[in-house]
Amino acid sequence: MTEQSSRHNTTFTTDGREAYGYLALPPSGQGPGVIVIQEWWGLDDHIADLTERLAAEGFVAFAPDLYGGRVAHESDDALRMMQELPVEEGVRRLSGAVDYLLAHPAVTSDKVGAIGFCMGGGFVLLLAAREGDRIAAAVPFYGVIQGELPDFSGLRAAVQGHYGQDDPTVPVESLAPLAEAIEKGSGQAPEFHLYPAGHAFVNDQRPSYHPASAELAWQRAVAFLHRHLDPAA
Repeated sequence: MTEQSSRHNTTFTTDGREAYGYLALPPSGQGPGVIVIQEWWGLDDHIADLTERLAAEGFVAFAPDLYGGRVAHESDDALRMMQELPVEEGVRRLSGAVDYLLAHPAVTSDKVGAIGFCMGGGFVLLLAAREGDRIAAAVPFYGVIQGELPDFSGLRAAVQGHYGQDDPTVPVESLAPLAEAIEKGSGQAPEFHLYPAGHAFVNDQRPSYHPASAELAWQRAVAFLHRHLDPAA
C-alpha cells in the first residue's frame, strides 16, 4: 500500500525540476545545515520526526522527498519504489537539496552534514563521495549501498557509521571492506559503531526499534555533526 506524503512544507529545484521536502529550523532560527535522507519507505512521519529532532539540537535540517510524495507501508511497495529510483538520479536529486540548503538564509555553515537511514544511509556515502568539500560530515545508519561500492576518491567528509550486530541486510562482515574502500579512496578511516540490534533499530515505528541502541547512536551522531559543522557549539 502506498499513499501521498503529508510531510511537505517547502519546494526546491533539483535535477532540473521542482521537488518537495521537509524543512525544520532550530529554536534560534539559524544553524548549520544537515540533509536527512529517507529510508526506503519514503518521507514518512519517522523521517519528519528525526528532522525535527535535529532542528531541536540546533541544526537547520532538511529532508528532501526522493519519491515525489509517495510513502510505502508494506515492504514490497517500498522495495519497488526504491528500485524505481535509479541510484544516479537519486544522487542528483540530493545534490540539488545540498544546493538548496547551502543557499538558505538560515544556514550558518559553508558545508553541510548528511545523515541517512537504510536506503538513505547508502545515499549518504554516495552523496558525500560526489559532493566533495560541500559535505563535512556523513552519518549513515545501517546504510544499504545498492550495487558495487563506489569510488570514494572524491569523499572529503568525516564518516561515522552506525550498524546492528544482528542485521542481515547489512551484515557485520560487509563493514570491513566498506571501511577499507573509504580509507583507500579518501585517505581517512571511518568511525563505525556496532550495536546489539538488528536493522532499522532507530525507527520507533517498527518492531525493529531498539531504544537503548537508538539513543546511544543518536547522541553520538548529534555530537559528531556538531563537531564537524559547528565546532564552537
